[in-house]
Amino acid sequence: MFFGFDPIHLAIIGFGLLISLLASGYVRLAFNRGKGVPLASGRTGAEVARLILRDNDISDVTVVQNEGFLSDHYNPMAKTLSLSPDVFNGTHAAAAGVAAHEVGHALQHAHGLWHMWMRSVLVYPAHFGSMFAPWLIIVAVMLSAGQHILPHTWQHTLAMIGVGAFGVSTLCAFIVVQNEFNASSQAKLALVRLGITRPGDEDDAVHRVLFAAGLTYLAAAVFSLIELIYWAWRAGLIGGGRRD
Repeated sequence: MFFGFDPIHLAIIGFGLLISLLASGYVRLAFNRGKGVPLASGRTGAEVARLILRDNDISDVTVVQNEGFLSDHYNPMAKTLSLSPDVFNGTHAAAAGVAAHEVGHALQHAHGLWHMWMRSVLVYPAHFGSMFAPWLIIVAVMLSAGQHILPHTWQHTLAMIGVGAFGVSTLCAFIVVQNEFNASSQAKLALVRLGITRPGDEDDAVHRVLFAAGLTYLAAAVFSLIELIYWAWRAGLIGGGRRD
């Protein structure tokens, strides 16, 4: 029942919460372990970020400190790279990895990479899709009065719009995954090229931190895909979903 307890949807939500908690826990574990690996270079995360920016002839991005735990992000509109205190002031492998990752986003912006552009284009439609698309599908199913939503009816059109809008949200989630792993790849290359991290414990710690962070976005994308399949099924667009 849409306004009761649908065990299938509850199971999907539970699965989403579980993988999200596991991914977040793994990020914290990897970051805390990375904090225990000091950089031989003694550079702080802020210094690492500025060094990579300077090496790529990017002079219009400002590196600032931001409050919160792992609240690091790059703002392409303001061209500001905000680092959390542990990263901004940290002289360990975890700080170097996260700082270099955020610079990776600045490099994507400067080079006009397609996934950075697509992420910016889809962010607002994706937000609309995740928030309102399920309600469009619910209304379409309710108005079908428990019967199949037949093609060429306005209920079918409404359901198609809802599923399509949620599909945009899912597409954006997977583009974000590509965007994040690409930024991490650029970060690791820059750290090695500039001699900021050394082979062995330092490089291994950076890899673990960045891989763990990427998994959080992958988990969100997988959950979004499962939700998309669920809503398409409830709308009767695949598999003849229930409409009770």
